[in-house]
Amino acid sequence: MIHPTKLMRGAFLALAILGAAPLAGSGVPLLGVVSAHAQQQQLVGSVLFEGNRRFSDKQLLTMVDMSTSGIFSQQRLAADTESIRQAYDRDGFRGVSVTARTEVIPDGRVRVTFVVNEGDRAGIAAINFTGNNAFNSGNLKGAMLTKETGFLSWLFKDDSYDEQKLAVDRERIRLYYANRGYPDTQVTSVGEFDASRNAYFINFTINEGQKYTFGNVGIETSIDGLNTNALTGSVDTREGGGYSVTDLQKTIEDMSYEATSQGYAFADVRARLDRDVTNGRFNVTYLVDEGARIYVERINITGNTKTRDFVIRRELEFGEGDPFNRSMVIRGRKNIEALGFFSAVQLSTAPGSAADKVVLNIAVTEQSTGEYGATAGYSTSEGILGEISLTERNFLGRGQYLRAAIGASESGRTFDFSFTEPRFMGLKVAAGVDAYHRITDESSRNYYGVQATGGQLRASMPIMGDLSATVFAGAERKLISDTDGTYKSLLLNDGDEFYKAFVGYTLTWNGLDDTKKPTSGLYATFTQQYIGWDHNLLKSEARARYFVPLLDDSGIVASVRGQAGVINDFSDNGVNVVEAFLPGSQLIRGFESRGLGPRIVGDQYLGATMYAGLSAEIQFPIPVLPETYGLSGAIWADAAWIDDGSLPNTNGNAVDPESIDSPWRTSIGASLIWDSPFGPLRGDFAHVLNKSTDDRTQLFQLTLQTLL
Repeated sequence: MIHPTKLMRGAFLALAILGAAPLAGSGVPLLGVVSAHAQQQQLVGSVLFEGNRRFSDKQLLTMVDMSTSGIFSQQRLAADTESIRQAYDRDGFRGVSVTARTEVIPDGRVRVTFVVNEGDRAGIAAINFTGNNAFNSGNLKGAMLTKETGFLSWLFKDDSYDEQKLAVDRERIRLYYANRGYPDTQVTSVGEFDASRNAYFINFTINEGQKYTFGNVGIETSIDGLNTNALTGSVDTREGGGYSVTDLQKTIEDMSYEATSQGYAFADVRARLDRDVTNGRFNVTYLVDEGARIYVERINITGNTKTRDFVIRRELEFGEGDPFNRSMVIRGRKNIEALGFFSAVQLSTAPGSAADKVVLNIAVTEQSTGEYGATAGYSTSEGILGEISLTERNFLGRGQYLRAAIGASESGRTFDFSFTEPRFMGLKVAAGVDAYHRITDESSRNYYGVQATGGQLRASMPIMGDLSATVFAGAERKLISDTDGTYKSLLLNDGDEFYKAFVGYTLTWNGLDDTKKPTSGLYATFTQQYIGWDHNLLKSEARARYFVPLLDDSGIVASVRGQAGVINDFSDNGVNVVEAFLPGSQLIRGFESRGLGPRIVGDQYLGATMYAGLSAEIQFPIPVLPETYGLSGAIWADAAWIDDGSLPNTNGNAVDPESIDSPWRTSIGASLIWDSPFGPLRGDFAHVLNKSTDDRTQLFQLTLQTLL
């Protein structure tokens, strides 16, 4: 008997076969044909590279389509070969050749090997400018990303010819002019390859246009209750000042931020420019009106494979559901870029679910934030020195800063650890901890050795504008060693221990235009700390430096630096030498470390409880050297005063009168400054004009340049 269920299944199968038969001739594959076709394609077993030095295997794999698709074909092989060649060509390897070798391995798959013959990388022989009457070529080259081939090009790799980078350079030069009074400048460029020199000649043609200044500046608003007087403090476009597109944008941004702080979150700020061609002026009116009431519906963040979302979101100063303000979005983008975690930050908007809603899309490209390495150098005060360090600026993707370092020099060893949480408890407070162990050996300069072990807790926060504050508290133990009979200390004994607990604060004013290479503005700090336990004193120090350009866009910058310090002792024993100031070359150049100030009879350094210093300096580029060398010069004059009346505790020893017979010291000199990969190094050649008889002078010193 035939089962009815089996009968129905057979009928449906027959109908399916009959229905599929007409499709066989129309190119539609029948069952099993797709599998047979797939088996005819060759699969890629592995992709290898030979001869590549400029790009790693990992980098080249991202350029090869076969490594991701896994399917081999001659068309894909040719395309991948060309992709690698173009990558080398963009990086300046004009003579590169790329060939491919294939081999069938036992499992039937194909092993592909790309053989790269890199050749020599083409450099930039010269960058020339035509039509630049207002600014010299050196200043314009400094604004570019592309650099001429120099003796450090092998390290920075910044002398490659790239059309995309040249497009950015043209825009950077245009903005350089636009920020210095020339809003209509046009820039074109042509690159010519010289095969005999394997290098490019890049020629820029500049049409500068007319120079403009800012004329009358006013503010108009249609918002009732808005305090326009408070907005005037945000204006950077002062009458008579040179036209600057950056100053215009910054004024709009700051004015919008000020209006938002007054409670007008939808305030829209625009600049109306009236051009006066005859007088070369732009009259500016800032229009502050109520903008469209649009809200941020959603914030999408992509590309942050390491950095957590909240690290990016907290830089925006607004969130989902808040009013949408374009100036606040621009400020947020700048804050994200300032983190230093990303090589690119792109912001875009899209319509939301309703007409009054918008979606903000943030696309970031991560870059390396970890640094490790070993450095070595030489200092005239420390001798040969070196350091091994590990630094992570985005620890665990949470934006935290972590650093551990071990250093050594001819006079001692150092062990340091530092950790910082930039947004403690979600606030704009950077909280951190520091710990250290430092060993200073006995020497002809240090008649006793010191082992200092300690740490501190600190918190930094903005107060207003350019003013910020740091509070700190910590403890330290110092152990004295005096076992070398050659250098017997008369001030301290072997095995002496000193414990201290300290608490204090630092106020910092940073009004510089550029912290790394300042040309204008004031930078100042004031620090006070109370030190107790085995001590009872208040230590105060003030430092400031003011920068001003002498000639616009000449690179010549003048600065005046002042510093002073005083220790108020509340005990009956006087200030212990381990807490005294040690004025040296940082106070006045031309003197050795511990080379100026009071000494006891027996030539042992005592230190000071009060000092003051003043320095004037003019820094300038060296005309005969290319800008890419990073070399500049300076001339300077220093003066210092060290109090000889209130001295640290001498432990019953007499003070050498020849060490305090002149409280004033003065010196003049010249310096050579190199903006090296390890930081700005400077060599100072000094001539001492006035000193105490027993002071120790030096003709030359090599140090790291600092702001203060």
